Amino acid sequence: MRDVIIVGGGPAGLNAALILGRCRRDVLLCDAGTPRNAVSPRTWGVFTRDGTPPFEMRARAQADLERYATVERREVAVVRAERQGSAFEVALADGSRETARKLILATGLHQALPSVEGFEAYWGHGVHSCPYCDGYENRDRPLVAYAHGQSAKGMALELTVWSRDVTLCTDAHATAFTDHDRQRLERHGIAVVETAIQRLEGDGRQPERLVFADGSTCPCHAVFLMPMPCDPSDLITQLGCDLSSKGTVPTGEYETTNVPGLFVAGDASRRVQFAVVAAAEGAMAAFAANTELLREDVA
Repeated sequence: MRDVIIVGGGPAGLNAALILGRCRRDVLLCDAGTPRNAVSPRTWGVFTRDGTPPFEMRARAQADLERYATVERREVAVVRAERQGSAFEVALADGSRETARKLILATGLHQALPSVEGFEAYWGHGVHSCPYCDGYENRDRPLVAYAHGQSAKGMALELTVWSRDVTLCTDAHATAFTDHDRQRLERHGIAVVETAIQRLEGDGRQPERLVFADGSTCPCHAVFLMPMPCDPSDLITQLGCDLSSKGTVPTGEYETTNVPGLFVAGDASRRVQFAVVAAAEGAMAAFAANTELLREDVA
């Protein structure tokens, strides 16, 4: 039986493996190789690595793990996980099974995109989920906040940090703007378009305009999507984790969950979905797992 199995080889999983390797723990890191940021040309906001392509960053992190003999990394998906007594058993896509005393899920999330023509084509290259990650590269250009409901006004106002040319598009979703809301948006130069969006057009590399159902258009260099519910990994539901309304796992101190011995780190556990935050959460989960193992070993 291993000390820890880590599922997911993004920033959270790789950093968790690094910390546990330095604790001389017997670790298996399983990674299916399908990261959420695969379409992103660069990873921003990571100190000393600002602007590094995601796969280059992963390759560097994987190379770091090679010096730790107790860490094994496999490129294989985990298809099932269950708790057995105080331990965990996982089934891998290659038919093998592994057991561990602790389990860290760093599976990330599957991003569901609105069903608007062009959004998928420009995903990561003009359609984004996080202005903190991609706002600076689109600064001072026409930006669109794709949002509705309670978060619409706030998201549109947030984009004014990066551009004064902001349009709020609700895509015909019901959004109850008060007179005060509209006045505030107008005061900050934010146009509101409540017509259904027909498609996003561009030159193949970058969006240029939104086309609406009534034939009207608006300039658009980048679209930023409101926080949307995401699909969690099946492993999370198999293990009986609590879930928030947005599909993330509420975690306690040091990424603990309602399931003893199970930790969830990275995008699957938090709304602030930065690469550097995911890495920090992986480190905290590793610290907590090692602390629990130590307490059990010396009890």
